Amino acid sequence: MRQVAPLVNLVVSTGEPAGIGPEVSLIAALGFLREQDNVAITLLGDSKLLPIPKNISPELVSRLRVQNIELKAPVLQGTLNPENAQYVIHLLDQAIDGCLQGQFDAMVTAPLQKSIINDAGTTFTGHTEYLAERCHASHVVMMLCASLPIGFLELQSSRSLRVALVTTHLPLKEVPLALSYEIVLDTIQIVNQDLQKKFGISKPIIRIAGLNPHAGESGYLGQEEIEIISPAIEAAKKMGVQISGPYPGDTMFDAASITQVDAFIAMYHDQGLAPFKFVTFGNGVNVTLGLPIIRTSVDHGTALDIAGKGIADAGSMLEAMRLAYQLAANQRKQS
Repeated sequence: MRQVAPLVNLVVSTGEPAGIGPEVSLIAALGFLREQDNVAITLLGDSKLLPIPKNISPELVSRLRVQNIELKAPVLQGTLNPENAQYVIHLLDQAIDGCLQGQFDAMVTAPLQKSIINDAGTTFTGHTEYLAERCHASHVVMMLCASLPIGFLELQSSRSLRVALVTTHLPLKEVPLALSYEIVLDTIQIVNQDLQKKFGISKPIIRIAGLNPHAGESGYLGQEEIEIISPAIEAAKKMGVQISGPYPGDTMFDAASITQVDAFIAMYHDQGLAPFKFVTFGNGVNVTLGLPIIRTSVDHGTALDIAGKGIADAGSMLEAMRLAYQLAANQRKQS
């Protein structure tokens, strides 16, 4: 008799209730359950926002659970309400605790609205920083992933594009002050280790950007490459990491390198994510590296202007579920 593998259990924090998060979470969950028969999905949120259609097969419904967490105030689609800010944080906490306790194999997060959480009196920089604090991780890394199709940029086969960031949600003027030899080296190590452990890439090839135009042009346009970034690269090489750079930010992402490089590392948010989002057409997935748990997310916002209109694209959420499942499956193989 063939032994049936245990289901991979995903939990989804459905995000800002006035945005498209609940809508795309339910659509993507139903789509992924049809696609993958070895997964169970728990959606966290108010059940009124997550109505399961009546015509769904019993087998599918058996692998889909809505864990009801009641809203603090009624929702008007597209209109933010500070009274529901703590509800959003509660969804996150439930997902994180469930993963830390082994109840779930990975968590997926729908978009939230940072401004409304801060307006409600809770200091909140972003998912990445909050996850680091709750998981007691000293340093985590934000990485965006997407699959590029055959034919795009003349690719002969589909290829994963991955872009990690040394710094995340900072004003541009604060980025140079946030960089240090230790931070850059630690980022390189986290990216390398998680590509091995979670993505199953035995010898990752990594490219890293400089901070300044032309990667500092030998110090003429800045000293960070000479004093911080290049020493960290050399130290990583001595540890066995296959990394090269620093590259100018405007030339690091050339078409030929995409077929050879497993991950690109940028120094700051827009340096890495502007080219990434330009070529991934909204189907990117955000992964937090350096955590004791697996977390993926959509790469878009709450889209308040289209919430509740039935036109939101669930593609990024579906990709986030696919990647969370794959990372969890990879981790199982190594345990």
